[in-house]
Amino acid sequence: MKLKLYNTLTRTKEEFKPINKDKVTMYVCGPTVYNFIHVGNARPVVVFDVLRRYLQYNGLKVDYLVNFTDIDDKLIIKSNEENRPVKEIAEEFINEYLTDAKNLNVKEEETIHPKATENIAEIIDFISKLEEKDIAYSVNGNVYFDVSKAKDYGKLSNKKLDELMVGARIKENTEKRNPMDFALWKSAKSGEPSWDCPWGKGRPGWHIECSVMAKKFLGDTIDIHAGGQDLEFPHHENEIAQTESLTGKTFSNYWMHNAMINVDNQKMSKSLDNFFTVRVVSKEFDLEVLRYFILSSHYRSQINFSKEIMVQSKTALDRLYNGKENLEYLMDITEQEKMLDEESRVKEDINNFKQKFINSMDDDLNTADAISVLFEIIRYTNTNLSAKSSKEIVKVSYDVLMELAGILGLLYRKDEILEDEILKLIEDRNEARRNKDYGLADKIRDELKERGITLKDTPEGVKWKRI
Repeated sequence: MKLKLYNTLTRTKEEFKPINKDKVTMYVCGPTVYNFIHVGNARPVVVFDVLRRYLQYNGLKVDYLVNFTDIDDKLIIKSNEENRPVKEIAEEFINEYLTDAKNLNVKEEETIHPKATENIAEIIDFISKLEEKDIAYSVNGNVYFDVSKAKDYGKLSNKKLDELMVGARIKENTEKRNPMDFALWKSAKSGEPSWDCPWGKGRPGWHIECSVMAKKFLGDTIDIHAGGQDLEFPHHENEIAQTESLTGKTFSNYWMHNAMINVDNQKMSKSLDNFFTVRVVSKEFDLEVLRYFILSSHYRSQINFSKEIMVQSKTALDRLYNGKENLEYLMDITEQEKMLDEESRVKEDINNFKQKFINSMDDDLNTADAISVLFEIIRYTNTNLSAKSSKEIVKVSYDVLMELAGILGLLYRKDEILEDEILKLIEDRNEARRNKDYGLADKIRDELKERGITLKDTPEGVKWKRI
């Protein structure tokens, strides 16, 4: 494997070398489960699922973790607004997330999904050890991390602590020693979920859960920590500070951040009320179209979302499916089983496309260029393969296309079995054409179109697809 990844920590592309030559540990910051995820939230879900797939394609086992933040200010606010328990809301939107992830073709069955509320004992222990080392301090039941005690604070985001201190707003009657100190534990307020701890009843802060769960499930030092660009500071910076202060070890060797998805050149976010939920998008488009849209640009490039772009993505994805279906059709009708001598060149060209795809993926997961290779394969096979080709070379081409598409998580839909009645109409139309009864053939074609079936007459025969 010659994979190079852009490491936010060093601001360079680095050759990826896992700690264990056979296994990768990977932590991706997951959702706060108080609402449906939006398209911007879906980008890291899809992008880092592809990275996992590619690592597995290269023979590596991947311990892959996406956490659920199921206790948070946003959840508490929603709980008060709807007069429902926080746990009930969290469970509802965990299930909704899993539905969206499945429809985005994410490999959920291979994902570790810990929840903050199921790791409270470990969170308390982690904070207590920081307090013992005089890196954390408690005031009135709140516990804060003292950033002045952290080594190289700001190294991920390239921010200097002195400058951050000057720019920070200091609230009146603050409990913090320094304005940049952040909460590890929050004292209980009336009506909020809380847990017993050495500092009195309370709940964890946001940053601490990721450090604790990464350490518990993946180890003191992990290979890859990933998430959206908006998490780089302060969330990931604070994770590094608290984890490395406790363990004295490097927290993550590679930090990866995907760029934002914009609407009218503004970051898509719930706070700006310019977001589109994945669930709303799914009512108009198959979510494979959204997956294609996300992967059609490099993950570190900002992209704009619009209905027009989704329509373009659907058209492009349909072209890939048409190429796939053409190869399937050729496999059905060709009579030559074994590869012909003159087809050795075709096999060599197909393998060259495969290497070009791999080169693109090795270059910091360049899915945009990788997708372009799929189109090259389709154009090539449409031109160079026909009913006279051998079944063997058609299958070689098909297998490579599906192998590469599988890395991206695309072209996974199966052909639907047509109802007997529709199959009979297609056969009746074929019979009408053979009898040169074109009026009847056109009438049957129009009836099929009304039922959502479009036909295409090709030299190899009639092909159909749903519209």
